Amino acid sequence: MSAVTIQQMADRVAQLLEERLGLGGRDLSAKLKRAGRSLPKKVREGGKLLATSAQKAQNPKLLGQIDMGAVTEAYDVCLKHLVAIDPVGRRRDHFAGMVGSVGLGVLVLLIIVMVLLAWRGYF
Repeated sequence: MSAVTIQQMADRVAQLLEERLGLGGRDLSAKLKRAGRSLPKKVREGGKLLATSAQKAQNPKLLGQIDMGAVTEAYDVCLKHLVAIDPVGRRRDHFAGMVGSVGLGVLVLLIIVMVLLAWRGYF
């Protein structure tokens, strides 16, 4: 595996992070840092391995230190997880959670107002 292939793998994972999760950043390591704990531990570790391997691959002497099997496995783990993410579904679930939270707050407020009015004798 060459340095170009490792860089292409890192670029693909970075592109998927941007498309699927909406994460910005200049390279893979910056995007992984922004993702934080929204990614599973294996995916985070695989992404970090890909980012460090892509950085090492820039230097021909360090290219020999890269474990190509581990890089391929990390790429597969990241790709498998990121391809399964549905960005529209994530947005829809976030919106539904927000609407539900606001609705629950309004319902609690109405109940409190009704109890207060009943306590004061207006009902």
